[in-house]
Amino acid sequence: MKTRAMKAGAMRELVAGIDEAGRGPLAGPVAVAAVILDPDQPIAGLNDSKKLSEKKRELLFPQIVERALAFRIEFVAADEIDRLNIFQATMAGMRRAVAALQPAATLALIDGNKLPKELPCPARAIVGGDALEPAIMAASILAKVARDRLMLELHDRYPQYGFDRHKGYPTPVHLAALAEHGPCPQHRRSFGPVQQALPL
Repeated sequence: MKTRAMKAGAMRELVAGIDEAGRGPLAGPVAVAAVILDPDQPIAGLNDSKKLSEKKRELLFPQIVERALAFRIEFVAADEIDRLNIFQATMAGMRRAVAALQPAATLALIDGNKLPKELPCPARAIVGGDALEPAIMAASILAKVARDRLMLELHDRYPQYGFDRHKGYPTPVHLAALAEHGPCPQHRRSFGPVQQALPL
């Protein structure tokens, strides 16, 4: 998705929050978002996306997009996840998201305990950062909403799996559909349940 750049003070530190959504599902991409918030345009109600209702996330999404100094959402597709593994694919998505920000970040705050290599700016990993840092909260909301929307599009292409209900996570409904129909091109073949459903 596009990067949005707005006004930025020349000497102001530009802190980007980075978070992901979709590491656990069996299908679809992992989504990574990077957000530089504008301190002059605060956004009320930010929180870890997992603690917000779908309705609240959808209300906050356009506010973040409109008020952020910069944002970027990157999707890392299932085939890249299979090629790199889910951890490395997530790190790659984080690198690409941070590198695409305009204006560029001077510091990246990343949810979790690992930092991607070769980031274009200094970075700090924060365990539980999506409940502590507003910029990471904003990134978690963008990543979650963007991924959920994409999974609804994939549901239209592959309705037999019920992506609209479980967004690719390994629910009983999804596992049953996988066993009945086998994987589609959006399934992550490096994940055990998908491997088990591949034709012999």
